[in-house]
Amino acid sequence: MITAELVKQLREKTGAGMMDCKKVLTETDGDMEKAAELLRERGIAKAAKKSGRVAAEGLVCSYVSEDKKVGAIVEVNAETDFVAKNEEFKAFCADVAEIVAKTNPADVEALLVEKYKDTDKTVQETLTGKIATIGENMTIRRFARFETNGLVESYIHGDGKIAVLVELAKGDSTLAKDVCMQIAAAKPEYLKREDVPADAVNKEMEILKAQAMNEGKPAEIAEKMVQGRIGKFYSEICLLDQEFVKDPNVKVGAMVSSKGGEIVRFARFEKGEGIEKKEENFAEEVMKQLK
Repeated sequence: MITAELVKQLREKTGAGMMDCKKVLTETDGDMEKAAELLRERGIAKAAKKSGRVAAEGLVCSYVSEDKKVGAIVEVNAETDFVAKNEEFKAFCADVAEIVAKTNPADVEALLVEKYKDTDKTVQETLTGKIATIGENMTIRRFARFETNGLVESYIHGDGKIAVLVELAKGDSTLAKDVCMQIAAAKPEYLKREDVPADAVNKEMEILKAQAMNEGKPAEIAEKMVQGRIGKFYSEICLLDQEFVKDPNVKVGAMVSSKGGEIVRFARFEKGEGIEKKEENFAEEVMKQLK
């Protein structure tokens, strides 16, 4: 019988995942040495050693069904920009986006146990194999998926640096593409004013009032100035309030309405955003490799 303690010991010894450890222990009737060898043969132990490295490079990819009813964007990270240009890595990212769109996993954990395209392996097993063959730590960080009776469109900018997914209740693909490009360029945080948390609005108003009073304005005048200036705050973070990049004289909301469109929601991923990158000294890294 394969006990939890045996799995724990093998995991500590090899750094491999619990499910991988349990699987090889079952195959080897609990023989720790044979199980460890099996993990090495399959490249899993090698891959596990790389799992501690910071993966902040990589790609964002998208997939939209032919009928434009389902779409997904995904971020897959690697350690270096070099790997992001690898065709095998690019194909893996594209496949993951398609799997997300077609299987609708609840989260990344659920995605990892889905079957990988045209194989008997899971997404996790396929990822582990890629880590072993490509030679870098890789992680599936996040995804967004939209399904609609309207229309879904995606846009990839900068050769996999930024991915945008948009859902329209009304409108066509041309309008959706324009909205995607707007989001990629202007980086809105919310769709409309009503979506902005009250705390964020109140904090901004306090800052604006303090600025006005620091300019020597009386409190009542400062209050009026805040009401005038808060519009700029919304125009920076709310998509519908932003100036349309193709025509700054028009707001995005007005542009969309003039074309009979209606935006339901959007998602924007920028590769590596929020990941703290470890700064390496190149000379030291070379010496480490030589040793």
